[in-house]
Amino acid sequence: MLAAEELIHVVGSGETIYSISRFYGVPADELMRVNKITDPSRLQLGKRLVIPTTEASVLPASGPAISQTLADYRVVKGDTLYSLARTHRITLQNLLEMNGFSSNHALKAGDVIKVPGTQSASASGSNTPGAITPGTAGTTPPVVPAASVSGIYALRWPVAPKVITYMTGQMGVVVEGEQLESVRSLTQGNVVSAGPWRKYGRVVIVETAGGYYYMYGGLEALSINVGDRITPGMEVGKLGVNSVSQKPQLYFMVFRRDTPLDPALAPRASIAISGK
Repeated sequence: MLAAEELIHVVGSGETIYSISRFYGVPADELMRVNKITDPSRLQLGKRLVIPTTEASVLPASGPAISQTLADYRVVKGDTLYSLARTHRITLQNLLEMNGFSSNHALKAGDVIKVPGTQSASASGSNTPGAITPGTAGTTPPVVPAASVSGIYALRWPVAPKVITYMTGQMGVVVEGEQLESVRSLTQGNVVSAGPWRKYGRVVIVETAGGYYYMYGGLEALSINVGDRITPGMEVGKLGVNSVSQKPQLYFMVFRRDTPLDPALAPRASIAISGK
């Protein structure tokens, strides 16, 4: 089992010092200094880079200290992105980011989108049939027979979710599970980064086909090494306990290149994971 003291990243195809520094939110010159790189144009494929973990080193956007609960909302005739943003007291940009929409996205009646809140509703105030509302942080989601579970709790996650909340300021989720529970990869791919990271405990990042990166943070221990090839369902580590909340919490994020995606919409391998 790996007990790394540094966060390591393996340079992939097409990556540059700039793209790597942007992905990890660290200055490019600091990344070069730590790794003794004098010519960024000659970055070698497969080179192992140490990612600086200074106080300024965080993932893109803000850290995971505060989370926001989202609910499913069924679009009704007359709804617009702008009107929904105003109704839910958020900016239009925040609403777009929550749903991974472009600025010219067109809503259609019947679409189900994510909005801030703890109750799934339509503009008329009626509950959306079959929708399961994500639990508020620190609470337990409703007990519902497995056959009727829908929404984000019906998806396969790296751990069995007790509570799922969205991070404020960035497209990522906090998934509460059991201490030392196996954290399992949702995809096949290559481990391009592994090690301890400020605020996130130990972290594993898996690169998959199509330029996707799956980040699993908040691990107590790692079960894989940088450079390993993993398959769906393989254990990447054991879930740790957050030092602030005192709860076992996984920080799960997905990026396409260096653009964050909603983890609920990210591709998952179409296989059953044993024990889940």
